[in-house]
Amino acid sequence: MAESDQPTTAAHERLRTALASLPVLAHALAQDAASREARRELPFDGFALFRRSGLARLRLPLEWGGLGGSLEDEFEVIATLAAADSNLAHALRIHFDQVEALLLSPRTPFNEIQIQRIADGAIFGGASTELGTARPGEITTQLRRDGAHYRLSGRKYYATGTAFSDFARLNLQDENGDPVLAIVPVKREGLRVLDDWDGMGQRMTASGSLEFDNLLVRDDEVTPRVQTTLVGRHGGALRQLHLVAVAAGIVRNVVADAKHYVLQHGRPALHSPAPSAREDAFIQQVIGDLGAHSHTIDALVRDNARVLDRSARAIREGAADAPALVLEGALATARTQLVVSKLALYAAERMFEAGGASATSRAHNFDRHWRNLRTIFNHNPLLHKARVIGDYELNGVTTHLTEGRVF
Repeated sequence: MAESDQPTTAAHERLRTALASLPVLAHALAQDAASREARRELPFDGFALFRRSGLARLRLPLEWGGLGGSLEDEFEVIATLAAADSNLAHALRIHFDQVEALLLSPRTPFNEIQIQRIADGAIFGGASTELGTARPGEITTQLRRDGAHYRLSGRKYYATGTAFSDFARLNLQDENGDPVLAIVPVKREGLRVLDDWDGMGQRMTASGSLEFDNLLVRDDEVTPRVQTTLVGRHGGALRQLHLVAVAAGIVRNVVADAKHYVLQHGRPALHSPAPSAREDAFIQQVIGDLGAHSHTIDALVRDNARVLDRSARAIREGAADAPALVLEGALATARTQLVVSKLALYAAERMFEAGGASATSRAHNFDRHWRNLRTIFNHNPLLHKARVIGDYELNGVTTHLTEGRVF
């Protein structure tokens, strides 16, 4: 091997080593996961394990102190973590979105600070939306000038993962009413994280409120926010596929739980000629059906990740076909989300046919899978998503596909 190849080989070995450690990390996260969900115990310990894995730097380039992984790598990590603890995997959504934005955006002084923080192991959370506005996504929380810096008072909601994070990314208005983004330390005085998320599913994602009480926001912690750039549009698709990858992991868990139940607790039905549950033809059919659904979902997520990998490379390289590839990524992700929502929710309901009434015991907590999936797929109006795809197919309309907003 040429001497010049050695650093590159060593860097790629770090990526391989980190990915190879994923099954051990997932196994640790999965221990007592169903019971933790029943107790609504937030995954602080799990986040400590994730930090030590180094996977928070997965998409950061090698030369920036990261692992140089692909989006296909990233979404496999998310799905694998979600199969162990879907709350933890979901709570990393803002972090991986922030890393992707930094990867594809210009190297400004503001961005350089965030890049170094991620290279040093920091995790990002934050919040965009607010309760009480006329429509979701409307921003009313506004900075006010205080000398050389700013002060912030108010409240944000859906602050997923912020309780476990080092920095909070906030979508705000500046003193002129223009959209800006601020990134502040989570532990700063004047910022309070409330565990008031009361959804029926994904209950330990810390998706509740952030309260700001005269919070100091330094001038260099604020930057303009524009959604309609290629980076913003790519990020919209990325955030949606993150949710789908979490769902893929949940369905893997559905399959694992169903198999474990049959092997450890199952009994053949009274009228079955089979001597055991594992030999019952109808139960075998259920397990086979679940496995096929999980396999299909994984394949759809993997293929979608490759589409987003292509658009990310095109943006980073300034390729002439980047706009077309970003549009392709938005369409692919919308289609994937529509189909996976149906496959996943079916699997979470179908698993109960592998057992009788005992399968509904609270001790198993199998209903968490349906609750978690239903909560994930309620993030966005899927009927509107189908309509947008149809309008594009019939009329070439790209309005909601190119505006850079989650739809």
